Amino acid sequence: MIHVNDLTARIAGRTLIDGATVALPDGARVGVVGRNGTGKTTLFKLIAGDIQPDDGAITIPKAARLGRVAQEAPSGPEALIDVVLAADTERAALLAEQETATDPHRISDIVTRLIDIDAYEAPSRAAKILSGLGFDEAAQQRPCSDFSGGWRMRVALAAVLFAEPDLLLLDEPTNHLDLEGTLWLQDYLAKYPRTVLVISHDRDLLNASVDHILHFDNGKLTLWKGDYERFDAGRREKLALDQKAAKAQADERARLEAFIARFKAKASKATQAQSRVKRLAKMQPIAAVIERSVVPFQIPAPEKELAPPLIALDGVSAGYGDLTILKKLDLRIDPDDRIALLGANGNGKSTFAKLLAGRLQPSGGRLSKSERTLVGFFAQHQLEDLDLTGSAYDHVRRKMPGAAEAQVRSRTAQIGFSGPRADTKVEKMSGGEKARLAFGLAVFEGPHLLILDEPTNHLDIDSRESLAQALNEFPGAVILISHDRHLLDATADRLWLVADGGVRAFEGDLDDYRRYILSADGAGRASKNAGSGTGKSSEAGAKRVDVGALKKKVASLEEIMGQCESEIARIDAELAAGQGFPDKPEKAAELGKRRAEFTQALAEAEETWLGANAELEEAAAA
Repeated sequence: MIHVNDLTARIAGRTLIDGATVALPDGARVGVVGRNGTGKTTLFKLIAGDIQPDDGAITIPKAARLGRVAQEAPSGPEALIDVVLAADTERAALLAEQETATDPHRISDIVTRLIDIDAYEAPSRAAKILSGLGFDEAAQQRPCSDFSGGWRMRVALAAVLFAEPDLLLLDEPTNHLDLEGTLWLQDYLAKYPRTVLVISHDRDLLNASVDHILHFDNGKLTLWKGDYERFDAGRREKLALDQKAAKAQADERARLEAFIARFKAKASKATQAQSRVKRLAKMQPIAAVIERSVVPFQIPAPEKELAPPLIALDGVSAGYGDLTILKKLDLRIDPDDRIALLGANGNGKSTFAKLLAGRLQPSGGRLSKSERTLVGFFAQHQLEDLDLTGSAYDHVRRKMPGAAEAQVRSRTAQIGFSGPRADTKVEKMSGGEKARLAFGLAVFEGPHLLILDEPTNHLDIDSRESLAQALNEFPGAVILISHDRHLLDATADRLWLVADGGVRAFEGDLDDYRRYILSADGAGRASKNAGSGTGKSSEAGAKRVDVGALKKKVASLEEIMGQCESEIARIDAELAAGQGFPDKPEKAAELGKRRAEFTQALAEAEETWLGANAELEEAAAA
């Protein structure tokens, strides 16, 4: 159990955690929630010992293994599967020692421990985790240096999940995942056998994967039992009760003060007035929790409606240079369409979005679009295009070069930057503020078609709700790429699957897509993701991973069995040569003990070997 006792932490003079106390049950899966900047990441740093509290303490069981995603993504020449396997340091150390050990006692101990920790199942388990996060068999054998930073962060996530620490700390783990990886992670965390703390603004993950919610608010920590929906309902109910109690207390305070003011000078009422003064002094104020409002997202409506279709594609192909990503697309997008794009990263979702936005020209076929069609396009890389030395006001001014000062200030406030915040430099903005500014600039002209590529990465839960509301009120068409299933559920009414070089309607809803993704440990995932390097199906890749891992496992077990049999034969020969050592009972007992140990290790290895062989035969026949 983790105990947080009267904890206080200040960062740069600002109190983030103020005398907080909470106890987290052993084995709990805890979703850590709260507005951006409330101290969630600071709590993780305190738990990990990266920083020390200003007051109070955090108590964790001494033997507990703590794991979190490394801040530096792996980038060396090691294969992905080897990076993940190395995360289990005990297994890696035992295997290395097994290569050089000569002492029979130690060899026996190593073999027994390797079997106890399922060391020979490890390659298969590591491969399944990597597959769930989007890497097929071919990708798992490639060096980390082949991949971009986002994909390498997935490898770092796979490594910490494989290590299965007693306390797993995950800070926004879905930021580098697509919807497919997010669905897999939800399922994985829901079954995690130890304690998990996960900071997330993904409602669907918090509903599917956790059994407690730890809420940050006003420097305090409150633990709620249940998923996010249960927490949200309970919090709203408590808020209403607190506000009602605070109002009743305010009314009572006003009545007492009025009585005192009226009668304190009258001798006949002096006793009653003094009694009310004492009551007033003893009255502890009830803090009415007033929720900080979220500045709403605003999407200007297009000035003029256009006749359908907004965009028509006839046999369109697209790609980069000689590489064709999408081919033979026959589609149309109408003014009222709300379409979510599904498919693993690397299948072409972003390529399709750029094609529709006019940022990528077709390499074949015909794309028809009215010259009057205005397209708003938002993608995460646009945050990097913002002028770091400019303010929100400066960016809006460039869009309104001839407008009056008051008009520019008013429009900047509509985007979400009012008062002094309008003049804050981009370099000093939070990720959420940068995303809000980039979004406001993307929709500035009132688009007919709005294309959003992962718009929620830096937004907290309340801001995501505000975005969903704005999208539902927007009268134009929307194309949405997001790993946030709640946002997709709330805004999209059509699903298109991008896979195998094409774009087609997905028959079913997001529940059907989740089952499709999670079937056979992700075997149904759309092929050709960014980590694949092949055009073959993921299902075939998953089978190859299983067969390869099983072959390695069988070979390792056969080697162990051979070592055990050799040691047993050597001990038998020694006992026979000494005819049981009747005059040296201690040596006889020692040899007998060692023989029993190797016999037990051999029996366990043989049992595991039989099961692995059966699996191998079954996989090979499939």
